[in-house]
Amino acid sequence: MTTLQKGDQAPNFSAKDQDGNVHTIADYKGKKLVVFFYPKANTPGCTAEACDLRDNYARFEAQNYALLGVSADSAKAQSSFKNKFDFPFPLLADEDKTVIQAFGVWGPKKFMGKEYDGIHRTTFVINEDGIIDQVITDVKTKAHAAQILK
Repeated sequence: MTTLQKGDQAPNFSAKDQDGNVHTIADYKGKKLVVFFYPKANTPGCTAEACDLRDNYARFEAQNYALLGVSADSAKAQSSFKNKFDFPFPLLADEDKTVIQAFGVWGPKKFMGKEYDGIHRTTFVINEDGIIDQVITDVKTKAHAAQILK
């Protein structure tokens, strides 16, 4: 599972968002970047998490943060999710799981007694130089901004 740790160089990535715009780690040089991975758009936990980040977006901006949400959903699903809840940040449609695997958040999960592979809800806080400052694996979906903006 997540092998990246505080102090590691963030992986280089290139992925399209809900509108087909390409995002890379280099696009965020000089800003702090929050990359949050979530299992599925429009599900209760993922909605609570993204809405909490949306509701605190001004606080993130004031502290020079950019936010990027990532799941394996299609661009269409990400677009619908973003528009439905008016998220001010891009959502990457990582259908081939390139970014998900680069960050090491894909792996075995258990739900209601069944085992399957999926995305582990994890957030990475990356500093202005591309170094990981924080890895949050115990995400509190309704208070996630508070976990990041200590």
